Amino acid sequence: MKPAIFAALVALALPMVALADSGRTPSPTGAKVFIIEPKDGATVSSPVTIKFGIEGMEVAPAGSETPNSGHHHLLIDAPLPAVGEAIPKDDHHVHYGKGQTDASVELKPGKHTLQLLLGDKNHIPHDPPVTSDVVTITVE
Repeated sequence: MKPAIFAALVALALPMVALADSGRTPSPTGAKVFIIEPKDGATVSSPVTIKFGIEGMEVAPAGSETPNSGHHHLLIDAPLPAVGEAIPKDDHHVHYGKGQTDASVELKPGKHTLQLLLGDKNHIPHDPPVTSDVVTITVE
């Protein structure tokens, strides 16, 4: 085999090997999650009703083997966690592992940030991660 062809084949194979070694579930190109409500900049009262949106993938419960699927995690006043590890489960990282597409969340008065992160069957972010824009709200 000619060296140039061999080098090209190796270059094409490396991303697939890296993905296989990472243990992360691939996400389809163009997949996205988003917060339908509340809108960025909204002033709301607690409990806050949050509606989740998804395009290019399906919502499925944690543990599901359904291809191109995942379940929502709501990040409250928190940055994105490390993508190669399971998403933490605490007051700032709320799991919706039953496949929920909305939530009612108690928040204290003040400014808060909300962001969605899709997790795979094992609560690990996909590759590449499927995240929403950050939404900032004020709770009265």
